[in-house]
Amino acid sequence: MPPKRTSTSEVPAMTQATIKKLVADSVSTALEAQAANMENTDNITRPREAPVARKCVVGLIRWSEQSESMFSRSNCTEDCKVKFAAGTLTEEALSWWNSFAQPIG
Repeated sequence: MPPKRTSTSEVPAMTQATIKKLVADSVSTALEAQAANMENTDNITRPREAPVARKCVVGLIRWSEQSESMFSRSNCTEDCKVKFAAGTLTEEALSWWNSFAQPIG
């Protein structure tokens, strides 16, 4: 049986505050981009674009509330919250997380 790998580099811990700031910054950036996009389009396309941004924000809020509810019910420790939340990400959110998490370890 081969020996288990151990890491000699210390991975920086992500606090709940750090995660909330990352999410808030990402949402703010997405909303600013959406607003700029809507400013650059004609009135014919605006009704179709606004619900997309709203749907994303509503989805993010629901995901956050569901995660917090699960943390509360399971008495999840701070260390496990990031792992659990990252495990529930899908599609674009998972791609974003993988690109973010890779550089920091």
